[in-house]
Amino acid sequence: MEMKEKIEQALDSIRPYLEADGGNVKVVELTDDMVLRIELTGACSSCPMSTMTLKAGVEEAVKKAIPEIIKVEAVNIAVA
Repeated sequence: MEMKEKIEQALDSIRPYLEADGGNVKVVELTDDMVLRIELTGACSSCPMSTMTLKAGVEEAVKKAIPEIIKVEAVNIAVA
């Protein structure tokens, strides 16, 4: 299975929770040094809890499924 497919599968495992809150996530890129860059969309892009959602939810799910990925960062979150 390709890395991109693995990433989508990992994201699919948490998408229902994001969608329940009116948001979603999409892959922007996987860098050469194994940093996954994503974009939080919908309600997730402006939610004050989105940084926590990203770290606890998205990053955990992705790293559990794909240990090679060292970090997940959102391109559109303003870190407070």
